[in-house]
Amino acid sequence: MTAPPRIAWPGPSAHSGAPFDQEEPLSDLDAFITGLPKAELHVHHVGSASPRIVAELAARHPDSAVPTDPDALVDYFTFRDFAHFIEVYLSVVDLIRDAEDVRLLTYEVARDMARQQIRYAELTVTPFSSTSRGIPDAAFVEAIEDARKAAESELGVVLRWCFDIPGEAGLASAEETARIACDLQPEGLVSFGLGGPEIGVARPQFKPYFDRARAAGLHSVPHAGETTGPGTIWDALRELGAERIGHGTSATQDPALLAHLAEHRIPLEVCPTSNIATRAVRTLDEHPLKEMVDAGLLVTINSDDPPMFGTDLNTEYGVAARLLSLDTKGVAALAKNAVEASFMDAPAKARLSAEIDTYAASWRAQVC
Repeated sequence: MTAPPRIAWPGPSAHSGAPFDQEEPLSDLDAFITGLPKAELHVHHVGSASPRIVAELAARHPDSAVPTDPDALVDYFTFRDFAHFIEVYLSVVDLIRDAEDVRLLTYEVARDMARQQIRYAELTVTPFSSTSRGIPDAAFVEAIEDARKAAESELGVVLRWCFDIPGEAGLASAEETARIACDLQPEGLVSFGLGGPEIGVARPQFKPYFDRARAAGLHSVPHAGETTGPGTIWDALRELGAERIGHGTSATQDPALLAHLAEHRIPLEVCPTSNIATRAVRTLDEHPLKEMVDAGLLVTINSDDPPMFGTDLNTEYGVAARLLSLDTKGVAALAKNAVEASFMDAPAKARLSAEIDTYAASWRAQVC
């Protein structure tokens, strides 16, 4: 892949004192983040269903164990560990049972993104979870594509798809995902991924399916190194041809890996709150984000499964700003990282980068 340009970070070394010992109060930085134009690269389709939509779907499918009360979903979405998260996630997946459910979910996710000033998102979609439950593949693709076009024209949100293999479902799911991606080739599809649990799900076994997807022109963006060690990231790079790494939390455990990621400018899709919620990282104070940035890695900030983790992309930018002691210039640079690491074409990248610059300059002019 073409390496994104290096972005200078006005991080902790540019400031003295405690975190956020900077020009603007914290509330001003949060307001800046709220209005900041953004791109998001690691966010899951079903995992983005708001409590209102989940409750509505649960009411439509009363045989499900998912609560129909949005308030009760707060407790339901409290996870003991990563395995429990997968269990709960799949119970929500089971609520998506027909093409109408798919279309509704997709459009409503875009509506929530528009409220956060997200201009562009690469949404991770798992077709196998729907086709294995009886939704015809063509109907599934038609539903997401219809929602994508409506979201762009009505909401101003550009959606692109990453079709991912649910690793826990084995090679049958990989074959089905590759078939749908390569044979149907929806217009919005840009990449091919691998999600689900990492423990006991070796990356190399999926190489033939990634080879097929890459031959069809799709980018490789597997999850790796979230709940396992850096060896999983190496496997994703060497066996799956990864161009970005989903999570990559354990990368900091291997200096050689850090050097490789930095040298080749391979982006990491970092999701801080998700890592805490799934117990991949114990506390935010222990999160390796700062180590990644200090090592010169290109990091992007993402929300993963936002309603399930009680977060959104604006909140994640606030978390990252606190961990990295960033001011508005640093946050704007962080937003531009996501633009550069995205699979937008060059003119689209230039437009969104310019919008970020214009917004930041206008903000600074108002403050001054």
